[in-house]
Amino acid sequence: MKITIVGTGYVGLVTGACLAEIGNDVFCVDVDPRKIEILNNGGVPIHEPGLQEMLARTRAADRIQFSTDVKASVEHGDIQFIAVGTPPDEDGSADLQYVLAAARNIGKYANGFKVIVDKSTVPVGTAVQVKNAVEEELLRTRGLDTSGKHGFSVVSNPEFLKEGAAVDDFMRPDRIVIGIDDDEPGNRAREMIKRLYTPFNRNHERTLYMDVCSAEFTKYAANAMLATRISFMNDLSNLADTVGADIESVRRGIGSDPRIGYHFLYAGCGYGGSCFPKDVQALVQTARENGHRLRILEAVEDVNQDQKEVLVNKIVKRMGDDLTGKTFAMWGLAFKPQTDDMREASSRRIAAQLLARGASVRAYDPVAMHEAERVFALDLADRPEDMKRLHLVGTQHEALRGADALIIVTEWKEFKSPDFGYLKGELKVPVIFDGRNLYEPEAMSEMGIDYYAIGRPHVEHASSGNHN
Repeated sequence: MKITIVGTGYVGLVTGACLAEIGNDVFCVDVDPRKIEILNNGGVPIHEPGLQEMLARTRAADRIQFSTDVKASVEHGDIQFIAVGTPPDEDGSADLQYVLAAARNIGKYANGFKVIVDKSTVPVGTAVQVKNAVEEELLRTRGLDTSGKHGFSVVSNPEFLKEGAAVDDFMRPDRIVIGIDDDEPGNRAREMIKRLYTPFNRNHERTLYMDVCSAEFTKYAANAMLATRISFMNDLSNLADTVGADIESVRRGIGSDPRIGYHFLYAGCGYGGSCFPKDVQALVQTARENGHRLRILEAVEDVNQDQKEVLVNKIVKRMGDDLTGKTFAMWGLAFKPQTDDMREASSRRIAAQLLARGASVRAYDPVAMHEAERVFALDLADRPEDMKRLHLVGTQHEALRGADALIIVTEWKEFKSPDFGYLKGELKVPVIFDGRNLYEPEAMSEMGIDYYAIGRPHVEHASSGNHN
């Protein structure tokens, strides 16, 4: 099938590569010429395991192309996936300007019947706006109505891709949600979408058909539920700190209940990324616009914002509010492992607060260094003196050199079993502030390391003392 993907971010690029992998003829279009140049030169503008290899195969087979030519992209695809960004607006609602611009381009250049698929995460009612935008453009540019060869259908097909596992999630989906309304003419769009996704349903039917409104809602509801579980555990972890409970024991205790399960029950230093923060905000705003309050989700957002302060609060309690002259090693910058995504990453808040207190930060991440350099330059643009004390280094060992303490922000595998002897030798005083609970407090104490985690007991070793 001939497929067009509008947008080459995480969702668009993974969707395009995976659909090309199973034999479709895919045209990826983006308004950013830098991205297209990288892709046409064999590179990948994002880090996603398995994606570069898949793109190399599909390029070699001539099943995928990249261009800024909007007209050619619309003419190419019988199915047009809109996979552009929907960043939060000032009030927290999803900004649909890029989605609607893509819709207008489809209306402007459509050369036959098109199935327009909303793949971007969009609020309830977006499909109606997309439909109206296409109709208006068809009428404005060519005086055409939506019947005959220039007809179209708008379908909702939200993505459920985890950054760091997006390729596998697409190729082995647990569900495929298709929102399509019953008034769709002749079921033409339904048949085309069914044919497109047939290869993913060989073992068993994974496709869930529903109305468009429900499909749009499903995506937000899924992310909101996962964010709620994270904030729930983070809120409990702070109480565990106070009363002396171990949140890891609590997690195992409740996760063993099959009605609850273990997924997304890890306490930490707050969630980030491109989805949970903006999707929770957008759903809360949708409720407000419709005269409702989602009080649980308002609390989820508040807890998450506060959680990004927890590690800094522990550091200040241990080492004092004035951190002038102190140096902190920071392991992990991306919001989660297996990605270079720095959007809403906890590391940004933590580093900014330490720098504001006069500290220096030596930071390392296995894949996010280039992106970190870009975002910190923006974050600290009006704080040049602080920026001078932020050092992005090439290895985790280099980050430790001469530091007063280690801070762990992202749970990369290579941080889970470090050489603790080397670590103690490099730090001025063996102190770890662990935002991801990678280690066992008792084991750290036995090794002579002063260890502070999230919602876990602080076991002070015999040689520990105030480090002021």
